[in-house]
Amino acid sequence: MARRLRLGMVGGGQGAFIGAVHRIAARIDDRFELVAGALSSDPQRAQASADEAGIARSYPSWQEMARAEAARDDGIDAVAIVTPNHLHAPVAAAFLNAGIHVICDKPLAMTLEEGEALAQLAREKNRLFALTHTYSGYPMVRHARELVEAGEIGEVRVVQVEYAQDWLAKPVELTGENRQAIWRTDPKQAGRAGCLGDIGTHAYHLAAFATGMLPKQIVAELHTFVEGRQVDDHIEALLRYENGARGMLWASQVASGAENALRLRVYGSKAHIAFDQENPNELLFTPLGGAMQKLTRGRVDSAIARHATRVPPGHPEGYLEAFAQLYKDAALQIEAIDAGLPLPEESRLLTTVDDGVAGLRFIDAVFESHAKLLWQDVRNGG
Repeated sequence: MARRLRLGMVGGGQGAFIGAVHRIAARIDDRFELVAGALSSDPQRAQASADEAGIARSYPSWQEMARAEAARDDGIDAVAIVTPNHLHAPVAAAFLNAGIHVICDKPLAMTLEEGEALAQLAREKNRLFALTHTYSGYPMVRHARELVEAGEIGEVRVVQVEYAQDWLAKPVELTGENRQAIWRTDPKQAGRAGCLGDIGTHAYHLAAFATGMLPKQIVAELHTFVEGRQVDDHIEALLRYENGARGMLWASQVASGAENALRLRVYGSKAHIAFDQENPNELLFTPLGGAMQKLTRGRVDSAIARHATRVPPGHPEGYLEAFAQLYKDAALQIEAIDAGLPLPEESRLLTTVDDGVAGLRFIDAVFESHAKLLWQDVRNGG
């Protein structure tokens, strides 16, 4: 087996949910060893967090970490960026310029211009830039893509995707107790897109990943339900595709009773498929005029699903394993790039900086459409 790649982390210190997720995901397939970190802007907290996570080298800043690790013979091969959104672009640029591969949380950057610059820099430096669109790592999402690519559902006609949560249904950011809520509703840290940037882009990416299609036109509305909130907490959009297909996307973080309800339905001329993130080991397939079939992880016969499957049928895999799949594919691609070899075919579905640029284009399009949206009154006849 190839050596473990050396991984560093920026952000994700004590109390940070996503930092722990990345650390678990990086270890599941035994492809990475976490050896360095700048886990907090507070040096003492950074060191305490590193000690708690068993990280050998703790740095007081990500700038120092990029310089020092690039100079070491045993320096990190890749860095995981798990900071609030406003730091993604500067941190990623520093490590790319240091010759270090990047694995970054979405969104890619605060603006489309920043994202496009990062994509260009990654190409110039010939470094991997993986973006953690987690839900693309599920075996059944990858099998859904395989069914669409193989023509099993016919020509795509209708795409429906939704992402509903309720954790921001109240102004929890004002209590000072929920750190996630505080920075995710602060446009200086999260960017101008609230729900749109946080989960709307996940819904957009899932639809694009499964269908292989990006819309050519959208019409969209943003809304903020919680009084005084500085960013949107609800979005609705209609999508038009090049092949004539139509789509609907909505995402909300004020949908009372919803937990993490990311759902996708794709209707083709021959069949339709349906995926529910809260039941990720299943994919529903219904042929035109036929009975619904429940396809299950570990039983479907496609190479891309098998590549993302770790345990036998009936042993559930979930969010952490999907996240780990991105790290597994990233390791395969880093090894190939460093060896000057073609990227392995089995890793081709890894989400990258280009997916991040597409998400930023979607955000800009939504804001532009929202600014121009014309609502027509519904008039009674007579």
